[in-house]
Amino acid sequence: MATWPLMSCAITPEDKADLVAFIQSTDMYTNGARVIEFEQAWSTWLGCRHSLFVSSGSTAVFLLLAAVKELHGLKAGDKVLVPACTWVTNVSPVIQLGLEPVFCDINLSDFSFDLDKLPSPEGIRVVFVTHLLGIGVPIEALRARFPDAIFLEDICESHGVTDSKGVRLGASSSLGSTFSFYYGHHMTTIEGGMVSTNDTELYELMRIKRSHGMARNHSPEVYAAEAARFPHIDPRFLFLTDGYNFRNTELAAVLGLSQLKRLGAHIEIRRRNFRRFFTAIDPEKFYIPNLSETNSSFCLPIICKKAEDMPRLKKLLEAAGIETRPIVAGNLLLHPFLAKWAETPVPNANILNSNGVYVGNSQFVTDAQVDSLVALLLDNV
Repeated sequence: MATWPLMSCAITPEDKADLVAFIQSTDMYTNGARVIEFEQAWSTWLGCRHSLFVSSGSTAVFLLLAAVKELHGLKAGDKVLVPACTWVTNVSPVIQLGLEPVFCDINLSDFSFDLDKLPSPEGIRVVFVTHLLGIGVPIEALRARFPDAIFLEDICESHGVTDSKGVRLGASSSLGSTFSFYYGHHMTTIEGGMVSTNDTELYELMRIKRSHGMARNHSPEVYAAEAARFPHIDPRFLFLTDGYNFRNTELAAVLGLSQLKRLGAHIEIRRRNFRRFFTAIDPEKFYIPNLSETNSSFCLPIICKKAEDMPRLKKLLEAAGIETRPIVAGNLLLHPFLAKWAETPVPNANILNSNGVYVGNSQFVTDAQVDSLVALLLDNV
Protein backbone atom coordinates (compact mmCIF):
# COMPACT_ATOMS: atom_id res chain seq x y z
CA MET A 1 0.00 0.00 0.00
CA ALA A 2 1.34 3.43 -0.96
CA THR A 3 2.56 5.57 1.94
CA TRP A 4 2.00 8.61 -0.31
CA PRO A 5 -1.14 7.90 -2.36
CA LEU A 6 -2.40 10.03 -5.21
CA MET A 7 -5.25 11.11 -2.95
CA SER A 8 -6.58 10.16 0.47
CA CYS A 9 -10.27 10.07 1.32
CA ALA A 10 -11.43 13.68 1.51
CA ILE A 11 -14.91 12.88 2.82
CA THR A 12 -14.84 13.96 6.46
CA PRO A 13 -17.03 13.06 9.44
CA GLU A 14 -18.66 16.48 8.98
CA ASP A 15 -19.52 15.62 5.38
CA LYS A 16 -20.98 12.28 6.45
CA ALA A 17 -23.01 13.93 9.21
CA ASP A 18 -24.48 16.39 6.70
CA LEU A 19 -25.41 13.52 4.40
CA VAL A 20 -27.03 11.50 7.19
CA ALA A 21 -28.99 14.49 8.43
CA PHE A 22 -30.21 15.20 4.90
CA ILE A 23 -31.20 11.59 4.21
CA GLN A 24 -33.21 11.51 7.43
CA SER A 25 -34.95 14.78 6.60
CA THR A 26 -36.42 13.94 3.18
CA ASP A 27 -37.48 11.32 0.67
CA MET A 28 -36.48 13.50 -2.31
CA TYR A 29 -33.03 12.56 -3.58
CA THR A 30 -33.01 13.33 -7.29
CA ASN A 31 -32.12 16.71 -8.81
CA GLY A 32 -33.91 19.31 -6.67
CA ALA A 33 -33.54 22.14 -4.18
CA ARG A 34 -30.11 21.14 -2.84
CA VAL A 35 -28.72 20.92 -6.38
CA ILE A 36 -29.93 24.48 -6.99
CA GLU A 37 -28.41 25.60 -3.69
CA PHE A 38 -25.06 24.05 -4.63
CA GLU A 39 -25.15 25.64 -8.09
CA GLN A 40 -25.78 29.05 -6.57
CA ALA A 41 -23.05 28.58 -3.95
CA TRP A 42 -20.58 27.54 -6.65
CA SER A 43 -21.48 30.55 -8.82
CA THR A 44 -20.90 32.84 -5.84
CA TRP A 45 -17.56 31.19 -5.05
CA LEU A 46 -16.40 31.34 -8.68
CA GLY A 47 -17.82 34.80 -9.36
CA CYS A 48 -20.10 33.99 -12.32
CA ARG A 49 -23.82 34.33 -13.05
CA HIS A 50 -24.86 30.73 -13.77
CA SER A 51 -23.75 27.19 -12.95
CA LEU A 52 -25.21 23.75 -13.65
CA PHE A 53 -24.40 20.66 -11.58
CA VAL A 54 -23.97 17.57 -13.76
CA SER A 55 -22.98 13.93 -13.45
CA SER A 56 -19.24 14.38 -14.10
CA GLY A 57 -16.58 16.73 -15.38
CA SER A 58 -16.69 14.78 -18.64
CA THR A 59 -20.42 15.30 -19.15
CA ALA A 60 -19.86 18.95 -18.25
CA VAL A 61 -17.51 19.27 -21.24
CA PHE A 62 -19.90 17.44 -23.56
CA LEU A 63 -22.89 19.48 -22.46
CA LEU A 64 -21.06 22.78 -22.86
CA LEU A 65 -19.72 21.96 -26.32
CA ALA A 66 -23.05 20.54 -27.52
CA ALA A 67 -24.90 23.66 -26.42
CA VAL A 68 -22.28 25.97 -27.96
CA LYS A 69 -22.52 24.04 -31.23
CA GLU A 70 -26.30 24.48 -31.33
CA LEU A 71 -26.44 28.07 -30.11
CA HIS A 72 -23.67 29.36 -32.37
CA GLY A 73 -24.55 27.31 -35.44
CA LEU A 74 -21.36 25.26 -35.64
CA LYS A 75 -21.43 22.79 -38.52
CA ALA A 76 -19.95 19.34 -39.04
CA GLY A 77 -16.24 19.66 -39.65
CA ASP A 78 -15.85 23.05 -37.96
CA LYS A 79 -12.46 23.25 -36.25
CA VAL A 80 -11.78 23.20 -32.52
CA LEU A 81 -8.26 23.91 -31.29
CA VAL A 82 -7.18 21.51 -28.53
CA PRO A 83 -3.82 20.75 -26.86
CA ALA A 84 -1.98 17.52 -27.61
CA CYS A 85 -1.79 16.79 -23.88
CA THR A 86 -5.09 17.03 -22.03
CA TRP A 87 -7.67 14.68 -20.56
CA VAL A 88 -9.33 12.54 -23.20
CA THR A 89 -12.85 13.85 -22.58
CA ASN A 90 -11.76 17.29 -23.76
CA VAL A 91 -11.18 15.79 -27.20
CA SER A 92 -13.75 12.98 -27.46
CA PRO A 93 -16.81 15.31 -27.44
CA VAL A 94 -15.29 17.31 -30.29
CA ILE A 95 -15.22 14.16 -32.42
CA GLN A 96 -18.53 12.79 -31.11
CA LEU A 97 -20.29 16.05 -32.00
CA GLY A 98 -18.98 15.96 -35.57
CA LEU A 99 -16.43 18.73 -35.16
CA GLU A 100 -12.78 18.56 -36.20
CA PRO A 101 -10.04 18.71 -33.55
CA VAL A 102 -6.93 20.67 -34.47
CA PHE A 103 -4.09 19.55 -32.22
CA CYS A 104 -1.32 21.87 -31.08
CA ASP A 105 1.81 21.04 -29.13
CA ILE A 106 2.07 22.19 -25.52
CA ASN A 107 4.77 24.19 -23.75
CA LEU A 108 6.75 22.97 -20.74
CA SER A 109 5.92 25.92 -18.48
CA ASP A 110 2.13 25.85 -18.10
CA PHE A 111 1.45 22.72 -20.24
CA SER A 112 -0.99 24.61 -22.45
CA PHE A 113 -0.64 25.58 -26.12
CA ASP A 114 2.87 26.36 -27.33
CA LEU A 115 2.38 29.92 -28.57
CA ASP A 116 5.12 29.39 -31.15
CA LYS A 117 3.32 26.39 -32.66
CA LEU A 118 -0.20 27.77 -32.97
CA PRO A 119 -1.90 27.10 -36.31
CA SER A 120 -3.37 29.77 -38.56
CA PRO A 121 -6.52 31.25 -37.02
CA GLU A 122 -8.36 30.69 -40.30
CA GLY A 123 -11.27 28.33 -39.76
CA ILE A 124 -10.76 27.89 -35.99
CA ARG A 125 -14.25 28.32 -34.53
CA VAL A 126 -13.52 27.25 -30.95
CA VAL A 127 -10.40 27.36 -28.77
CA PHE A 128 -10.69 24.86 -25.92
CA VAL A 129 -8.18 25.83 -23.24
CA THR A 130 -7.13 23.32 -20.57
CA HIS A 131 -5.68 24.64 -17.32
CA LEU A 132 -3.71 21.43 -16.82
CA LEU A 133 -2.56 20.21 -13.41
CA GLY A 134 -3.67 23.43 -11.69
CA ILE A 135 -1.49 25.82 -13.70
CA GLY A 136 -3.18 28.87 -15.19
CA VAL A 137 -2.99 29.72 -18.88
CA PRO A 138 -2.60 33.32 -20.18
CA ILE A 139 -5.82 33.39 -22.17
CA GLU A 140 -5.27 36.99 -23.28
CA ALA A 141 -2.32 35.96 -25.47
CA LEU A 142 -4.40 33.24 -27.09
CA ARG A 143 -7.37 35.53 -27.63
CA ALA A 144 -5.12 37.99 -29.45
CA ARG A 145 -4.17 35.21 -31.88
CA PHE A 146 -7.75 33.95 -32.35
CA PRO A 147 -9.90 37.09 -32.02
CA ASP A 148 -12.93 35.58 -33.79
CA ALA A 149 -12.98 32.23 -31.95
CA ILE A 150 -15.25 31.12 -29.13
CA PHE A 151 -13.18 30.40 -26.00
CA LEU A 152 -14.05 27.56 -23.64
CA GLU A 153 -12.12 26.38 -20.59
CA ASP A 154 -11.53 23.06 -18.89
CA ILE A 155 -10.69 23.76 -15.22
CA CYS A 156 -11.63 20.27 -14.07
CA GLU A 157 -8.50 19.72 -11.97
CA SER A 158 -7.59 23.36 -11.31
CA HIS A 159 -10.31 24.80 -9.05
CA GLY A 160 -9.43 28.28 -7.85
CA VAL A 161 -6.73 29.07 -10.41
CA THR A 162 -6.77 32.83 -11.08
CA ASP A 163 -5.63 35.38 -13.61
CA SER A 164 -2.91 37.92 -12.88
CA LYS A 165 -5.46 40.19 -11.17
CA GLY A 166 -6.63 37.46 -8.80
CA VAL A 167 -9.94 36.80 -10.60
CA ARG A 168 -10.83 33.11 -10.68
CA LEU A 169 -10.55 31.67 -14.16
CA GLY A 170 -13.81 30.35 -15.55
CA ALA A 171 -15.82 33.23 -14.14
CA SER A 172 -15.53 35.65 -17.06
CA SER A 173 -12.45 34.54 -18.99
CA SER A 174 -14.42 32.51 -21.55
CA LEU A 175 -17.93 31.76 -22.76
CA GLY A 176 -18.13 28.73 -20.52
CA SER A 177 -15.98 26.63 -18.18
CA THR A 178 -16.10 23.13 -16.74
CA PHE A 179 -15.07 21.67 -13.40
CA SER A 180 -14.83 18.14 -12.03
CA PHE A 181 -15.64 16.93 -8.52
CA TYR A 182 -14.21 13.46 -9.06
CA TYR A 183 -12.80 11.68 -6.01
CA GLY A 184 -9.19 12.68 -6.70
CA HIS A 185 -9.75 16.38 -7.41
CA HIS A 186 -9.64 19.53 -5.24
CA MET A 187 -13.06 18.76 -3.79
CA THR A 188 -15.36 15.83 -4.37
CA THR A 189 -18.99 14.88 -4.78
CA ILE A 190 -17.62 11.36 -5.51
CA GLU A 191 -18.64 11.75 -9.16
CA GLY A 192 -19.91 15.06 -10.49
CA GLY A 193 -19.05 18.22 -12.34
CA MET A 194 -20.13 21.80 -12.95
CA VAL A 195 -20.58 24.00 -16.02
CA SER A 196 -20.35 27.75 -15.43
CA THR A 197 -21.14 30.71 -17.68
CA ASN A 198 -22.22 34.34 -17.69
CA ASP A 199 -24.27 33.83 -20.85
CA THR A 200 -27.93 33.43 -19.88
CA GLU A 201 -29.01 32.10 -23.29
CA LEU A 202 -26.32 29.40 -23.19
CA TYR A 203 -27.26 28.58 -19.60
CA GLU A 204 -30.94 28.12 -20.50
CA LEU A 205 -30.04 25.83 -23.39
CA MET A 206 -27.75 23.74 -21.20
CA ARG A 207 -30.49 23.52 -18.55
CA ILE A 208 -32.79 21.69 -20.91
CA LYS A 209 -30.08 19.68 -22.66
CA ARG A 210 -28.97 18.37 -19.26
CA SER A 211 -32.38 16.72 -18.94
CA HIS A 212 -33.48 15.28 -22.29
CA GLY A 213 -34.20 18.65 -23.92
CA MET A 214 -37.41 19.05 -21.89
CA ALA A 215 -38.92 22.55 -21.73
CA ARG A 216 -39.89 22.22 -18.07
CA ASN A 217 -36.21 22.33 -17.13
CA HIS A 218 -36.00 25.95 -18.26
CA SER A 219 -36.26 28.67 -15.66
CA PRO A 220 -39.98 29.26 -14.88
CA GLU A 221 -40.45 32.36 -17.02
CA VAL A 222 -38.80 30.77 -20.09
CA TYR A 223 -40.76 27.55 -19.55
CA ALA A 224 -44.05 29.47 -19.51
CA ALA A 225 -43.17 31.28 -22.73
CA GLU A 226 -42.16 28.07 -24.51
CA ALA A 227 -45.29 26.24 -23.36
CA ALA A 228 -47.40 29.05 -24.80
CA ARG A 229 -45.67 28.67 -28.17
CA PHE A 230 -46.71 25.01 -28.44
CA PRO A 231 -50.24 24.78 -26.97
CA HIS A 232 -50.93 21.50 -28.78
CA ILE A 233 -48.25 19.67 -26.71
CA ASP A 234 -48.54 18.84 -23.02
CA PRO A 235 -45.87 21.18 -21.56
CA ARG A 236 -44.80 18.56 -19.03
CA PHE A 237 -43.39 16.49 -21.90
CA LEU A 238 -42.43 19.21 -24.36
CA PHE A 239 -39.04 18.57 -26.00
CA LEU A 240 -37.42 21.65 -27.49
CA THR A 241 -34.07 20.17 -28.51
CA ASP A 242 -32.04 16.99 -28.30
CA GLY A 243 -30.61 16.25 -24.88
CA TYR A 244 -29.22 13.78 -22.40
CA ASN A 245 -29.58 12.71 -18.81
CA PHE A 246 -26.59 14.45 -17.27
CA ARG A 247 -28.36 15.33 -13.99
CA ASN A 248 -26.80 14.75 -10.60
CA THR A 249 -28.46 14.04 -7.24
CA GLU A 250 -29.39 15.87 -4.06
CA LEU A 251 -27.02 13.61 -2.15
CA ALA A 252 -24.06 14.71 -4.23
CA ALA A 253 -25.08 18.36 -3.88
CA VAL A 254 -25.19 18.07 -0.08
CA LEU A 255 -21.68 16.64 -0.16
CA GLY A 256 -20.56 19.43 -2.50
CA LEU A 257 -21.94 22.13 -0.22
CA SER A 258 -20.09 20.64 2.72
CA GLN A 259 -16.82 20.29 0.79
CA LEU A 260 -17.00 23.80 -0.66
CA LYS A 261 -16.58 25.29 2.83
CA ARG A 262 -13.02 23.95 2.98
CA LEU A 263 -11.97 24.42 -0.64
CA GLY A 264 -10.14 27.72 -0.19
CA ALA A 265 -8.01 26.46 2.70
CA HIS A 266 -7.13 23.28 0.81
CA ILE A 267 -6.08 25.24 -2.28
CA GLU A 268 -3.63 27.23 -0.14
CA ILE A 269 -2.03 24.01 1.14
CA ARG A 270 -1.69 22.74 -2.43
CA ARG A 271 -0.05 26.01 -3.50
CA ARG A 272 2.39 25.90 -0.61
CA ASN A 273 3.40 22.30 -1.35
CA PHE A 274 3.86 23.11 -5.04
CA ARG A 275 6.19 26.05 -4.42
CA ARG A 276 8.11 24.23 -1.67
CA PHE A 277 8.81 21.33 -4.01
CA PHE A 278 9.72 23.18 -7.20
CA THR A 279 11.91 25.80 -5.56
CA ALA A 280 14.02 23.00 -4.06
CA ILE A 281 14.59 20.43 -6.84
CA ASP A 282 17.42 20.70 -9.36
CA PRO A 283 16.45 22.70 -12.48
CA GLU A 284 19.37 21.14 -14.34
CA LYS A 285 17.70 17.74 -14.06
CA PHE A 286 13.98 18.55 -14.00
CA TYR A 287 11.65 20.90 -15.86
CA ILE A 288 10.33 23.58 -13.50
CA PRO A 289 6.77 24.73 -14.34
CA ASN A 290 5.42 28.23 -13.93
CA LEU A 291 5.48 28.98 -10.19
CA SER A 292 2.97 31.82 -10.24
CA GLU A 293 0.96 32.44 -7.08
CA THR A 294 -2.14 32.25 -9.29
CA ASN A 295 -1.82 28.46 -9.61
CA SER A 296 -4.00 25.93 -7.82
CA SER A 297 -1.87 22.79 -7.87
CA PHE A 298 -3.45 19.44 -8.64
CA CYS A 299 -0.25 17.41 -8.41
CA LEU A 300 3.55 17.54 -8.50
CA PRO A 301 4.64 16.79 -12.08
CA ILE A 302 8.19 15.39 -12.08
CA ILE A 303 9.58 15.67 -15.61
CA CYS A 304 13.16 14.62 -16.23
CA LYS A 305 15.23 16.54 -18.75
CA LYS A 306 16.93 13.26 -19.73
CA ALA A 307 14.70 10.34 -20.72
CA GLU A 308 17.35 7.91 -19.43
CA ASP A 309 16.68 9.14 -15.87
CA MET A 310 13.05 7.98 -15.96
CA PRO A 311 13.50 4.25 -15.17
CA ARG A 312 15.53 5.11 -12.06
CA LEU A 313 13.01 7.76 -11.01
CA LYS A 314 10.10 5.34 -11.26
CA LYS A 315 11.93 2.68 -9.24
CA LEU A 316 12.85 5.21 -6.55
CA LEU A 317 9.29 6.44 -6.17
CA GLU A 318 7.85 2.93 -6.15
CA ALA A 319 10.37 1.77 -3.54
CA ALA A 320 9.49 4.79 -1.37
CA GLY A 321 5.77 3.95 -1.52
CA ILE A 322 4.95 7.05 -3.56
CA GLU A 323 2.12 6.44 -6.01
CA THR A 324 2.48 7.95 -9.49
CA ARG A 325 0.61 8.37 -12.76
CA PRO A 326 1.61 9.49 -16.26
CA ILE A 327 1.32 13.23 -16.98
CA VAL A 328 -2.39 12.97 -17.84
CA ALA A 329 -2.29 10.92 -21.07
CA GLY A 330 1.10 12.17 -22.25
CA ASN A 331 0.94 12.67 -26.00
CA LEU A 332 -2.71 11.93 -26.76
CA LEU A 333 -1.91 11.41 -30.42
CA LEU A 334 -0.09 8.18 -29.61
CA HIS A 335 -3.35 6.59 -28.47
CA PRO A 336 -5.16 4.28 -30.90
CA PHE A 337 -8.37 6.25 -31.25
CA LEU A 338 -6.48 9.35 -32.41
CA ALA A 339 -4.25 7.52 -34.90
CA LYS A 340 -5.59 9.78 -37.68
CA TRP A 341 -3.58 12.67 -36.17
CA ALA A 342 -0.51 10.65 -35.11
CA GLU A 343 1.81 12.42 -37.55
CA THR A 344 1.20 15.86 -36.03
CA PRO A 345 4.57 17.10 -34.70
CA VAL A 346 4.27 17.57 -30.92
CA PRO A 347 7.78 17.25 -29.43
CA ASN A 348 6.93 18.77 -26.04
CA ALA A 349 3.94 16.46 -25.59
CA ASN A 350 6.36 13.61 -26.32
CA ILE A 351 8.63 14.84 -23.52
CA LEU A 352 5.71 14.68 -21.08
CA ASN A 353 4.89 11.25 -22.44
CA SER A 354 8.36 9.72 -22.04
CA ASN A 355 10.08 11.78 -19.34
CA GLY A 356 7.44 12.47 -16.70
CA VAL A 357 5.15 11.19 -13.99
CA TYR A 358 3.15 13.01 -11.37
CA VAL A 359 2.86 12.60 -7.62
CA GLY A 360 -0.30 13.44 -5.71
CA ASN A 361 -0.64 16.84 -4.06
CA SER A 362 -3.48 17.60 -1.68
CA GLN A 363 -4.37 19.02 1.71
CA PHE A 364 -3.02 15.78 3.22
CA VAL A 365 0.55 16.24 1.94
CA THR A 366 2.86 17.62 4.63
CA ASP A 367 5.99 19.74 4.52
CA ALA A 368 7.94 16.73 5.78
CA GLN A 369 6.72 14.61 2.87
CA VAL A 370 7.65 17.28 0.35
CA ASP A 371 11.11 17.66 1.90
CA SER A 372 11.68 13.89 1.88
CA LEU A 373 10.74 13.73 -1.80
CA VAL A 374 13.12 16.59 -2.62
CA ALA A 375 15.92 14.80 -0.74
CA LEU A 376 15.19 11.56 -2.58
CA LEU A 377 15.50 13.28 -5.95
CA LEU A 378 18.59 15.34 -5.03
CA ASP A 379 20.44 12.28 -3.74
CA ASN A 380 19.48 9.75 -6.40
CA VAL A 381 18.57 11.34 -9.74
